Amino acid sequence: MKEGIHPEYRPVVFRDAGSGQSFVIRSTAKTKDTVERDGVKMPIINLDTSHLSHPFYTGKSKVAETGGRIDKFKKRYGGK
Repeated sequence: MKEGIHPEYRPVVFRDAGSGQSFVIRSTAKTKDTVERDGVKMPIINLDTSHLSHPFYTGKSKVAETGGRIDKFKKRYGGK
């Protein structure tokens, strides 16, 4: 590989704002924020949603109210 053209690949802390939990993975993502974890100063990226809080992964999905929408559709398009 050519020297000096690739971004730094290092451990980065990702914090999920929804659950408050964090995890460390290696990444090239850039950030100016840092946090100390396990005695080591690491860059941190705050996420709105990750696998720790997303309904698809947690199994806690919201139930949408569909009764009114179905009736409205049938009325508009002549359903029985």
